[in-house]
Amino acid sequence: MKSTFAATTLTLEQQLGQKLMLDFRYYCEQDSEHSIKKKCRTPVTHLPADLAKVITKHNIGGVILFAENIENISQIVKLNNAMQQAAAKSSLGAPLFISIDQEGGRVARIPRDIATSFTGNMSIGASYAVHGTKFATQSAQVIADELKAVGVNVNYAPTVDVNMNPDNPVINVRSYGEDPALVSILGAAQVAGFEGNGVITSLKHFPGHGDTSVDSHTGLPKVMHDKETIWQQDLPPFQQIIKDQNPGMIMTAHIQYPALDSSTFVSKDGKTMIKPATMSRKIITKLLRDELGYQGVVITDALDMAGISHFFEPIEAVVNTFAAGVDIALMPIEIRSPKDLVVLDTLITRLVSEVEKGNLNAKEIDISAQRIINLKNKFKLTTELNESLATQKAHHILGNASHRKVEAELALAAITEVKNDKNTLPIKLTANSKVHIIMPDTRKCIALQQAIAAQTQHIVSFSCTSLQGYEPATTLKAITEADIIIAGNAFPNQSAVEIGGMDDLADNPAFAIAKSAQSAALESLLKQAQQANKKTIFISLRAPYDIAKFGQFSDAILATYAYNIDVDNNIKVSGPAFTALAKVLVGKAPAQGVLPVTISENNH
Repeated sequence: MKSTFAATTLTLEQQLGQKLMLDFRYYCEQDSEHSIKKKCRTPVTHLPADLAKVITKHNIGGVILFAENIENISQIVKLNNAMQQAAAKSSLGAPLFISIDQEGGRVARIPRDIATSFTGNMSIGASYAVHGTKFATQSAQVIADELKAVGVNVNYAPTVDVNMNPDNPVINVRSYGEDPALVSILGAAQVAGFEGNGVITSLKHFPGHGDTSVDSHTGLPKVMHDKETIWQQDLPPFQQIIKDQNPGMIMTAHIQYPALDSSTFVSKDGKTMIKPATMSRKIITKLLRDELGYQGVVITDALDMAGISHFFEPIEAVVNTFAAGVDIALMPIEIRSPKDLVVLDTLITRLVSEVEKGNLNAKEIDISAQRIINLKNKFKLTTELNESLATQKAHHILGNASHRKVEAELALAAITEVKNDKNTLPIKLTANSKVHIIMPDTRKCIALQQAIAAQTQHIVSFSCTSLQGYEPATTLKAITEADIIIAGNAFPNQSAVEIGGMDDLADNPAFAIAKSAQSAALESLLKQAQQANKKTIFISLRAPYDIAKFGQFSDAILATYAYNIDVDNNIKVSGPAFTALAKVLVGKAPAQGVLPVTISENNH
């Protein structure tokens, strides 16, 4: 970076450019004649000239990276460096925020075999009773080290939503738990771990996404809490962490909170609706800025999410968020081909005109750009990088042995024993033991089988049922012949990106089971195991609320909070949660975790 500057020297166009965070997920250098029907799906893994020009021309403030942008370490360093070089050529010369969702656990954009991804926030919550803030701090330090090494300087983490709703489709294990005090302590420790290691954090999703049953990616959730509940449950983590850590950024939620702001807008199809938090001046300016005293950078959640895009044209959405007092519009318009670059020009022209007309306050826009520049200066962001040195260093840092060790230790510290009747655990394996594993898909079966095999010197006989597709008679025979049944479930349902793949359906597609039917199938198999008087262990692989439904059919229950597979090369299939689980199953390690959420009969 040339030097530190005051935003008062910025032109209006420069200020507005700094307030945009673009995604370059896909880009096709020519407009396809079929582009309306056929979406561009060419991942941006190197920087096309068109996009470099956009960064330079508009003084763009930042970009967000997705999994599609990342192939390997050398490539990501090169891409990030190219983007910073484009920023260096802009009239302002300010470095870019290069941002990513690398929360750990379910949400990790860098391939798991390359970077250390951890088992996520709820596992950190489960480890707290024994280990305090150790893993919140260490996991954040490790992720920050790895992000910084490849040139990423903003992480959309930690998630400090308090998960109060067992049916929450989008937060669940991304939360540390249901206790606002615990969430505050662990969130603050992660902010300190990230920012102390040079990566800017973004608390999310303000004012709280913990009690929703709608995913704001697919709809517009509404939280009907009264003010008292909001101040007791949703806001404490934000309030406490602002006070203790003053995080670099806070991300807004596309959620309606009528108790905080019941004012309305008319959607693009003419419906009158309550404003989402992202566009509410009462929530962003009066509550977050004035009441909670936050003076850092406020960024929207992605504006292409259905919670916004179903109701607003993209340019209107940006105008509304800036009017509410938000600093940065994340993914304001889709940039996929040259025609979209014209829309970006239109957006900036429109924003200039809104300021000139007084619809957007010129002083507020100025102060907002100043906040952005101040944050870049505070973290000493720079456009200067020795690419070959950085690449060499990154290869030593990402996924190194000391980082993987912390990942394995957290996975193990989180494993929670919820029930152990008839001394079922640890399992006693002998040379003739037969273990039948039931899992949501074949890859998870193989991962657990390999993990158990690695923890015992006995040659154990394994069989497997995938809930994606199995043959009932063969399965019943395997259950009848087995000594031990280990059954795993992932709740809520896995999204498409998490499923192991098509291998389950290859043998006989007729046996494929719809996701909605998997729960009933698992219950039926567990009942069969019970009737056959088999030792049965139930493993809750994700949000442990499913224990209320399936726990009654088993002798022992363990919760892992994660089931991610890091290595899958057709010979070895493994992930830290499976290794930790195997150690607890065979008695090589105790289960020290404590449930961070309440399991009640109403959960299912």
